[in-house]
Amino acid sequence: MSEPELSPLEELGLTDDLTAEGDPLNEAIAELQGVMDKDHALGPLEDIGLDDPFETPPAPAEEPPANHDSNLQKLVMSIPVQLDVVIGSAEMPVSDLIGMEAGSVVMLNRKIGEAVDICVNGTKVATGEIQSMEDDPSRLGVRIVALEKS
Repeated sequence: MSEPELSPLEELGLTDDLTAEGDPLNEAIAELQGVMDKDHALGPLEDIGLDDPFETPPAPAEEPPANHDSNLQKLVMSIPVQLDVVIGSAEMPVSDLIGMEAGSVVMLNRKIGEAVDICVNGTKVATGEIQSMEDDPSRLGVRIVALEKS
């Protein structure tokens, strides 16, 4: 009987505690960590003495430093993401779009007080409600009321 095939993450030596099944963000972070660990272990390209850039590099001589994981985590956690609060949308024919001018009003598919979508990098991650900020009533915020199931 043959052994089961390893996933790419298992081949990189990543444990299941780094990834949540089906969570693309956690899987991407785990894959990035594995690639960065291998890259860190190899060191700078000029140090490994490869004449051919497609030559397989030698195996790393030592493990990466213990604080590497915390540095990687800090790096990953500092990556900016785009968070959008979608208050509504509308569909219209191009003729209506072309006919718009200053002062035109577009009716959205949501009513005042209805929940809004919270999206990260274009993916809906939560639902929220719009509110004014206590410390600055001229600014809006969004209170998360429910998270999407992954």
